Amino acid sequence: MDIKIPEERIGVLVGPNGSMKHFIEEKTKTSLEIDSETGTISVTSAEDPLQVLRVVDLVKAIGRGFSPERALAILDDEMLMLDVLDISKTAGTRSDMERLKGRIIGKDGRSREIMERLSGTKVSVYGKTVAILGYPEQIRVARAAIEMLLDGAPHGNVYSFLERKHEDLAKMELKEQGLL
Repeated sequence: MDIKIPEERIGVLVGPNGSMKHFIEEKTKTSLEIDSETGTISVTSAEDPLQVLRVVDLVKAIGRGFSPERALAILDDEMLMLDVLDISKTAGTRSDMERLKGRIIGKDGRSREIMERLSGTKVSVYGKTVAILGYPEQIRVARAAIEMLLDGAPHGNVYSFLERKHEDLAKMELKEQGLL
């Protein structure tokens, strides 16, 4: 299966002296063929086609700005998903794009940090996209918060929404564990 990532992220995927590429291949029993000219990565596995899909998500996550350490969580939990929002559809100009990215990240990364903590996700703002790594319900919450910010909602309102949803997610988790 082929996937394209930005050329400047290929070095991150490969790692120093190919260490990250080799680690991924050994851990997943897949093969990564990387064309550094085009940014195309070909993922193959003779054993497990589902593992190929997990590795494709891992490569996408690295391509969307996640560090390999954060992205590798995809391999350890099959319920973990990657969701990518294209914010270029919302932004009309380059300065709009920068402003919207700034709203999501916040001053000194604070807005993104609050979103990650309250939704339980990991968020990466890179290029024209916002990538979210988490469980389906967590992603729904983070995505809704990001869309609120893109629509111009005040940060305070978004944080209030996230706090309410954080409580809902916590209750849901307790119910799943049979503690409620």
